[in-house]
Amino acid sequence: MGVLSVVDYIIFLVYFLLVALYGIGVYRKKQMTRYGVRDYFLAEGSLTWWAIGASLIASNISAEQFIGMSGAGFKMGLAIASYEWMSALTLIVVAIFFIPVYLKNKIYTMPQFLSRRYNNTVAMVMAVFWLLLYVVVNLTSILYLGALAINSISGININICMVGLAIFAIGIALGGMQVIGYTDVIQVFFLIFGGLVTTGIALNLVASHNGSSGIWNGLSILKQQAPDHFHMIFDQTNPNYMDLPGLSVLIGGLWIANMNYWGCNQYITQRALGADLKTARNGILFASFLKLLMPLIVVLPGIAAFVLFKQNLLHSSMINGGDANPDQAYPVLLNLLPQGLKGLSFAALTAAVVASLAGKVNSIATIFTLDVYHKVFNRQADDKTLVLTGKITLVAAMLIAVFIAPHLGIDKKGGFQYIQEYTGFVSPGILATFVLGFFWKRATAGAAMFAIVGGFMLAILLKALPLVMDLFFLHKWGWSVANTEGIYEIPFLDRMFIVFVICLISMVIISLGGREEEDVEREWRFNIGMFRVTQGFAIGSILVIGLLAALFVLFW
Repeated sequence: MGVLSVVDYIIFLVYFLLVALYGIGVYRKKQMTRYGVRDYFLAEGSLTWWAIGASLIASNISAEQFIGMSGAGFKMGLAIASYEWMSALTLIVVAIFFIPVYLKNKIYTMPQFLSRRYNNTVAMVMAVFWLLLYVVVNLTSILYLGALAINSISGININICMVGLAIFAIGIALGGMQVIGYTDVIQVFFLIFGGLVTTGIALNLVASHNGSSGIWNGLSILKQQAPDHFHMIFDQTNPNYMDLPGLSVLIGGLWIANMNYWGCNQYITQRALGADLKTARNGILFASFLKLLMPLIVVLPGIAAFVLFKQNLLHSSMINGGDANPDQAYPVLLNLLPQGLKGLSFAALTAAVVASLAGKVNSIATIFTLDVYHKVFNRQADDKTLVLTGKITLVAAMLIAVFIAPHLGIDKKGGFQYIQEYTGFVSPGILATFVLGFFWKRATAGAAMFAIVGGFMLAILLKALPLVMDLFFLHKWGWSVANTEGIYEIPFLDRMFIVFVICLISMVIISLGGREEEDVEREWRFNIGMFRVTQGFAIGSILVIGLLAALFVLFW
């Protein structure tokens, strides 16, 4: 367990004051003008493209990336960067095809889309589901994993860390989406700058421990000492194939995970829903470029920790019950940093956690206020009442998370891969519902409900199916592989792809065999011209795609 010095605390205090004072300034400036529901929850017309892009990244990168993805880098290497690099491509797809549909139809929440496109029953079922998922799973995970990481760096009691993170995030979130969006610019600066400094120090540490110096020498030594950690695509002989099953990261299930996360997730899309189309697209493109940097911050340190562990430098710090604990890679590495730089990295990690907490709790407040409270409990509520309800909701959600997070065993369930797998039980059905809702006018509410509920049940079935089907040698057909316990399973990314395809086919069959519901709004706006992009956006997108192609070819 680490301890911060006075210099580290001073650097952290500077970060805290910058965020707090800037947030107060943005809030006071906004208070001088009209402050309605759309201003508070969406910062309508207020966020610039660079604020949208920064906020997307700040909300996305949290403890699960710093801790979990670095741990995955320790365990399986650069291949885990597929989540980040394929996200860059996914963001471009979302900007071209998803955002225009939302903005053209004045969609402000994901349940609102489901209500307008299908019916209120589908919308309410998903609103309740998302609220439970966001509070009980996402908010608690971000809070507890973040507190664990900060505890391991600073030595501060984990409960105090949780309360401190919660209060900091609430303070930002109470200011509304505009305060969140613009303070996220500062958060991203500390996140990226502090993260890159940590990576640089880690590479220098590898170099110095091997009789050399410099970042490039450290990177070269990583490739020499851990060549198996610099491959992007695994075959079935690789022990990590269950987590990243070969070409599924390029043409299979990883697309389902990313498209659902970036395109159908209130927590993410909310940043762009208050802007005009050009601003929203440029912000998302900016986030796409930032995504290319993320593996340098959250994956390379894990690989560096692996090499240092092999050379016994981190051995005693990472052993837990006889085995190395990959999720300890990043915290242990930070404890090796000198004074000052440790404080900067501490600020970077705190920035990632606080930004994610603020964004998540704002999304919870938005869905509850606009899709549950306003529709069910108080249809005549004015803007002042709705904004107050949102503020009460976000405080209540955070209090619930603080109280239940220590009792969920989050620290015992693994890191990044666990979160991805179990989110994958619901994402295929949700994505199928959204995709057909966008692009096929005959999709019905009955079909949507089947995809959401049936998709979840099918994912559970496929999880257990190989246990039964081994009697018929399913694994010999290449459908399943043995996990670390020798039990045959279908890799979860492959399961997600299978469920998504079945949900799409089932929705088409159900829709063709049923009738159009009477309560679906008839003014759903959709035309091909919505998908045209500006020349600047097209050039930026081609550049991102070119860089991605080069990276995958280089590290195939």
